[in-house]
Amino acid sequence: MTRLIPMGVGAEQPAVAEEFQQVLQGDLELSGLFDLVDPASFLGDADKLGLRRTEIDFSQWRMLGTETLIKGGYSVSTGKLTIELRLFDVITQRLLTGRRYVGKLADVRKIAHTFADQILKSLTGDEGPFSTKIAYISKRTGRKELYLMDVDGHQPIRMTDHRSIVLNPDFSPTRKELIFTSYNKENPDLYRKEIYTGRESRLSLKQGLNIGGRYSPDGREIALTLSKDKNSEIYLIGTDGTIHRRLTNHYSIDVDPTWSPRGDKIAFVSDRRGNPNIFIVDIRTLEVSRLTFDGKYNATPAWSPKGDRIAYSRMDNGVFNIFTIREDGSDERQLTFGKGSKEHPRWSPDGRFLIYSSDLNGGEKSIWIMRTDGTGAKRISARGGNDSHPAWSGRW
Repeated sequence: MTRLIPMGVGAEQPAVAEEFQQVLQGDLELSGLFDLVDPASFLGDADKLGLRRTEIDFSQWRMLGTETLIKGGYSVSTGKLTIELRLFDVITQRLLTGRRYVGKLADVRKIAHTFADQILKSLTGDEGPFSTKIAYISKRTGRKELYLMDVDGHQPIRMTDHRSIVLNPDFSPTRKELIFTSYNKENPDLYRKEIYTGRESRLSLKQGLNIGGRYSPDGREIALTLSKDKNSEIYLIGTDGTIHRRLTNHYSIDVDPTWSPRGDKIAFVSDRRGNPNIFIVDIRTLEVSRLTFDGKYNATPAWSPKGDRIAYSRMDNGVFNIFTIREDGSDERQLTFGKGSKEHPRWSPDGRFLIYSSDLNGGEKSIWIMRTDGTGAKRISARGGNDSHPAWSGRW
């Protein structure tokens, strides 16, 4: 990855190039797919704009062992930012992808994230998740409120001012809105909030619990736990709050639903065999099967968008760690180890990463991200928030 070069005489704005470089490099390093060349070893071609194949000295990059090369330039005019970017295959000297972005100076981070997504799509076939958003719960105001931030933890925005307890956010897959549970009216009700307009309404306000709401893959239904009949059961409701169907009917506590990407099954947590374990219910037949058998406390499942694995947290010796398992109960893998509990895993929309909350730092919870093999773990939320319950948006 070369430096972002000014386009035009007197167009230098080093802060723009530095911020772009920092964001793009962070995304590519997090992906685990790249070994970046040390800028200290760059040769003369790195200081040339070179947006056309014929303008690049590929031999210099081959000497450094480079396989792919990013070239880019920027200009700023009356507050308008233009960034031109190209990705080349150094070996074949072929253009892989190119983009021209126009925006405001404040859009540098957004442009860098968007091009990182494009790089992954060009090289792997699957678009990256870096221009999406993370929702989470934070106590920065002294009470649990809903926040949004970028995937790298930047630009946190508080979304609610309920001054009570807010929990369990989830993104709509079809609209720019969130659902979450709040005790704003004393009862734990399910709320809907439009992200850009700020409009908010209560969606499910049955007496008792209205918790753990999760949108179906097509956005037409929501699975959640209701206790209106004095027992915690999994229900399906419409986006207008009307009850469509009851999925479980057992004297045990059934919570934490998560949809399969096909929308035909839901994994959930139940203590119907004694300790909390993860079960799967077939939405069509209502047949329930048990998924986890090991450990005494398995919770907060999340189904991979690719459908191949389910992530969850397990408590052993008072500490939670993140595991994944196949739908048939085989190939269970532990992803996190060591001190501190890691809870509430959620997948990125491309299935490459997991986010979760961890209290590794002195007992204060924060949001972390890692690759789905457990490597590259990194804290993304700022200190001082006691942050938990993350959720990952789809692509907007």
